[in-house]
Amino acid sequence: MERKHMSALSIYQSLSGGTKPQANTPPAKKIKKKENGIQPNKKSNKKKRTRPLKSSMKLSSSDEEKSKAKDCETRNGEGCDSPALDVLLTDLAEVNNSRERANRLFQWIIHPVQDKSFFRENWEKKPILIQRQNPDYYKGLFSTAEFDRILRNNDVQYGVNLDVTSYTNGKRETHNPPGRALPYTVWDFYESGCSLRMLNPQAFSSTVWQVLSILQEKFGSMAGANVYLTPARTQGFAPHYDDIEAFILQLEGKKHWRVYNPRSEDEVLPLVSSPNFSQDEIGQPIMDVVLEAGDLLYFPRGFIHQGDCLPDAHSMHITVSSYQRNSWGDLLLKLMPAAPEIAMEEDVEFRKGLPLDYLQFIGVQNSEKEDPRRDRFIAHIEGLLKKLVKYAPVDASVDQKARDFLHDCLPPVLSAEEKASSVYGAPARWGDGEALDVTVQLKGQTQIRLLGAGAARLCGDGDTVSLFYTSENSRVYHKEEPKSIEMKAEHIDAMEFLIHSYPKFVSVASLPCETMEAKMSLAELLFEKGLIHTAEPLTAE
Repeated sequence: MERKHMSALSIYQSLSGGTKPQANTPPAKKIKKKENGIQPNKKSNKKKRTRPLKSSMKLSSSDEEKSKAKDCETRNGEGCDSPALDVLLTDLAEVNNSRERANRLFQWIIHPVQDKSFFRENWEKKPILIQRQNPDYYKGLFSTAEFDRILRNNDVQYGVNLDVTSYTNGKRETHNPPGRALPYTVWDFYESGCSLRMLNPQAFSSTVWQVLSILQEKFGSMAGANVYLTPARTQGFAPHYDDIEAFILQLEGKKHWRVYNPRSEDEVLPLVSSPNFSQDEIGQPIMDVVLEAGDLLYFPRGFIHQGDCLPDAHSMHITVSSYQRNSWGDLLLKLMPAAPEIAMEEDVEFRKGLPLDYLQFIGVQNSEKEDPRRDRFIAHIEGLLKKLVKYAPVDASVDQKARDFLHDCLPPVLSAEEKASSVYGAPARWGDGEALDVTVQLKGQTQIRLLGAGAARLCGDGDTVSLFYTSENSRVYHKEEPKSIEMKAEHIDAMEFLIHSYPKFVSVASLPCETMEAKMSLAELLFEKGLIHTAEPLTAE
């Protein structure tokens, strides 16, 4: 990578403001439990304004998509012509590009609706229902049998990994006792009519972990999940809306769902989940459907929903979720604290003093006064805000979001080939009373690449440039601190080259470092950290 005027180090320092102090973003509020596998904000209890929506949102897909879905159902009595999940995941392991894996998996989840059509017509806009008449479509993702095995073989804790809930006579209750959730007690709750919610199935299920770890690269935002098991004739949750994009994948049985438009513009794409609503607060549903095994229901954040079981069947579904606090406004919250600091350092207009008498005409107590000084003051503020844009550290602020995302991410699930050609498959072992095959030698001609497109990212912070990565993350949300490596100046150009080369393999010798020693030291560091793999498995010297 050619640098005519500035080194990569200089560029990253300039993006992050060099040695300028970085403004801290407001600390996140503490929360009590996870929602849909993602750490949620507290539900809002503020009184909602009653300004109505300018236009009500309508559901479903285009006529063309309806026709495709209908044709698919009539063409094949067992549902849509798409591979089983286990076959799909095996095929995806052979795909050479992690972004392409994510695209294919997401397309399978919403089949037969096309990816582009979904994001154009439905994403953040309106619900869509996909009925397949194929109860085995999502088979293998999760099941009641796996639920029971997890309870028996793992330390599942009430309130951390499992919630026991009920909703009867308009009252929503949680019945979590303290301690471990053992099958004897859990199934007694279920037989008594309680719903069971597993909050982070990816921590226990390798298949759910694999699916979510692939999907997070599609969304560029954490993908989480909850599993819900509900007895026949019961309802576990009150009507409410969430702060995530929700994909309901029906796994077993069937469930009756009602979905409602946001009640006002204030509740469109909300930042936090709602409190529980009573039935008379939510109006009439725009969607009243029964999901059967193999069906999918999507609704954006802000759409009120409730689901209840019919008399003749239990229900198990998994809610896959994403896009919590991933809005333009959330990015601006990262950007704005730093922009005025940079502006004050570089533009005298931001350092000039306020008017001597400004307290006499500005402030709440003066907000109703008509005063030309007030008008001039506000106009001056508007002018400064317009100038502020050119000082906004957009790239550095995006990097702050990226660091948060990489911390949220699940670790990657490696294919057999990736494992064999990375540090995880290195031949080092114990045998015959000693350590064997410890020395694995990377050479100049060794072909390397990142383990995935989203596996690592360079971010600047003052005078330092760090590589943030996901390979050492935990399957339990934020169990580990963010993982990063401070990069040496001689390695930054080469690391950038390696990131942009993906999915192609490149030789160690081709890395743009000044010396072979620097090339080798970077490659060895990345290999030891599990961030790269080789085109062919390495053998011991």
